[in-house]
Amino acid sequence: MAEKGNIMLRKLIIVTCLALAAQAAQAAQAGKVIFVAGKALAADRAMVLGAPVNEGELLTTGADGYVYVKTIDNGLFILRPNTRARIATYHVDKVNPANTRIKLELLNGVARSQSGEAVKLARQNFRFNTPVAAIGVRGTDFTVFTDANISRVVVLSGGVTVSGFFGACRPDGIGPCEGSASRDLAASQKGQLLQIQRGQASAQLVSGATLSPDVMVPPRIDEPVVKDAPSAPVSGVGGSGPTLDPLKDANLQQQVAATPVVRTPPPVVAPPPVVVDVPVPPVVVVEPPVVVAPPVVVVPPVVTPPVVVPPVEVIPERKIVWGRYQPVLNQAAQIDLTAEFAAKSQLINLKGSYALLRTTNGKEYQLPERGSVGFGLVQSEAYIHSDNVTVLPVLAQLENGQLNFDFDKRKFSTSFDLVHGIERFNMRANGSVAPDGRFSVDNQYALPNNMSADGVLSNENGGSAAYIFMGRLTGDRTANGVTYWGAK
Repeated sequence: MAEKGNIMLRKLIIVTCLALAAQAAQAAQAGKVIFVAGKALAADRAMVLGAPVNEGELLTTGADGYVYVKTIDNGLFILRPNTRARIATYHVDKVNPANTRIKLELLNGVARSQSGEAVKLARQNFRFNTPVAAIGVRGTDFTVFTDANISRVVVLSGGVTVSGFFGACRPDGIGPCEGSASRDLAASQKGQLLQIQRGQASAQLVSGATLSPDVMVPPRIDEPVVKDAPSAPVSGVGGSGPTLDPLKDANLQQQVAATPVVRTPPPVVAPPPVVVDVPVPPVVVVEPPVVVAPPVVVVPPVVTPPVVVPPVEVIPERKIVWGRYQPVLNQAAQIDLTAEFAAKSQLINLKGSYALLRTTNGKEYQLPERGSVGFGLVQSEAYIHSDNVTVLPVLAQLENGQLNFDFDKRKFSTSFDLVHGIERFNMRANGSVAPDGRFSVDNQYALPNNMSADGVLSNENGGSAAYIFMGRLTGDRTANGVTYWGAK
């Protein structure tokens, strides 16, 4: 009987475990794909229409990828191109909303979050994390851009609260971080966004449409609009290529002039009369034959038209545009992002107060397959910022700059001394180079790296490069700057 009881108990445990596993598997689904275009992956599988999206799966889009995920509470999570994100937790308790737990994570790129029914009932348990900030909602539709060092948030409907990971605000928390360091933004604050950098406790309110995530990575024309909000105009690029008129050659005309025929009979000479006794026979005058001169043909000289050699089109190299797009202290901004975007310049990176772009009216950069090259530091600018917002930034100088590329391994390394007064910091970075000439640090926290560096190569001026850097100097100070390099 005891043995039979043990068998029944084991069966009961197995059935219970299977039921719990089935329930857990069902609870793990956070939503489903309602639209997908281009390259898009969930974990290691391609996303398809109607496919489930589960908690914890890494969602990735390529350069042409768009994904719209409808969450289980009828919310939306939209990923635009070159984005990595994750629905870390999506537990909904309809009976007791206080038990609802929802957490989204944007690792890099641009994503939009539209709150679902469960979020609106449990806003205190919703969190949207980036690598540098925690975002909470007030029942909201918002868009976020982030990389490893900076995040920007624009609100389409409702409001958000943003805070850096500082003090009690930690990445592993749930719900909004509300305190003295948090900053709020509402949809009514038109043309403004919240920007926060790594290491900052509080976000900054920034004006400027060119920094909006919707400008940096625009939505598709079919992306759902905000309810009861005016739709933004959709801009397109159109036009036609140049047309060439055909060359028109004049035909040479031959002119033939005929010389008229001139007939001149010779004079008739009469012999003197002969007086004879015999009759004189009549004088017979024989007219000579008429000689016709041949016609004179005038042939004009043959004129050979000159050979027209079309000019050789010289295609310029793409140029690097770099500098400070925001004023610092009493120094005005050095570049106008609005004008650069209007000129169709390609944004390489924004970091801190600096921007790096590349013009598009020229030959594409081709990365060499072999060899190596070194660059010398030509120009630079850098400031040291304190985490204490009451302490003003200070200007620093760069010395002993080195930038080297190994094209065989597709790697680069750089270093320089950051100098302010008697202080000297040796900054270093190593990373990878992409085929289009972009380069960035693989991991700024892996020694000997102690800063991030995001840049681009160009063939202008016989070879040049530029990058923006940011690195932590001490516990409460960060260096941010830009460098421009020429081939040695």
